[in-house]
Amino acid sequence: MLIAVAGSHGLIGSALVASLTDAGHTVRRLVRHEPLSDDEFGWDPETLGVPAEALDGVDAVVSLGGVGVGNQLWTGRFKQELRDTRITPTEVIAEAVRKAGVPTFLSASASGYYGDTGEHAAIESDGPGSGFLADLVVDWEDAAVRNAGENTRVVLLRTAPVLSGSGGLLAKLRPLFKLGLGGTIGSGRQYFSWITLVDEIRAIEFLLSSTISGPVNLAAPDAVPFADFVSAFGRAVHRPTIARVPGFAAKFVGGEMAQEMILFSQRVAPGVLTDNDFTFTHPDIDSGLAHANR
Repeated sequence: MLIAVAGSHGLIGSALVASLTDAGHTVRRLVRHEPLSDDEFGWDPETLGVPAEALDGVDAVVSLGGVGVGNQLWTGRFKQELRDTRITPTEVIAEAVRKAGVPTFLSASASGYYGDTGEHAAIESDGPGSGFLADLVVDWEDAAVRNAGENTRVVLLRTAPVLSGSGGLLAKLRPLFKLGLGGTIGSGRQYFSWITLVDEIRAIEFLLSSTISGPVNLAAPDAVPFADFVSAFGRAVHRPTIARVPGFAAKFVGGEMAQEMILFSQRVAPGVLTDNDFTFTHPDIDSGLAHANR
């Protein structure tokens, strides 16, 4: 297949490009800088758009852009940046996909779509929750579906936090845990959904070669209470996890970001993937964290 990837230098994108290339696919990188190699095509959502030649003959486009939601506290300015780096770029890429007649479009999304799920394991047929992230994801997905056109198979990648040894959430948490400062935040009963980088890439490749369309939860089947995640992480790095941060303290320090990203219960089930016989390399939290902390 000839596959174009936007966001190809991020944690997921760089791993995806390497895996696709190893599997024998040809990859074009859509980049926001001056192209530095023959496989790079420059684009800009505000000015240039996506040049027609970038998608000529392409079988599928994977869009993975967006500033990380946990990069800083959610000030008004940063929340606008989170929207601006997702919605407009997705509209522009989806429109280019439609004009070029690309048959398949995989667009990044997030499990934050479901908001606080409590004890309920959210599946793809569930509606959106409430909160900033849920509202953001609704608009993000709409930008993909509305602009890609009826003749394009659109897959919405509702990705849970990705566990990797090379970046993402664990890169922020590992130094604290290594110092023995890891611990439960809030009650610890709130659910934490996750997926390893290995399974994230395998799932994207699975979806590229399938006929599946619509939202797909990219999350391992073993969503766990946050306290269990903390204990498993401690075991993986061989450190105690006796610290405890009350919910009110987390909200005082982290504000809305802490409320939605840590204190909300995010129990998400990979309904579409399991219904279509996808198997996870790391289906449980211990194997996932052991791999990510090798």
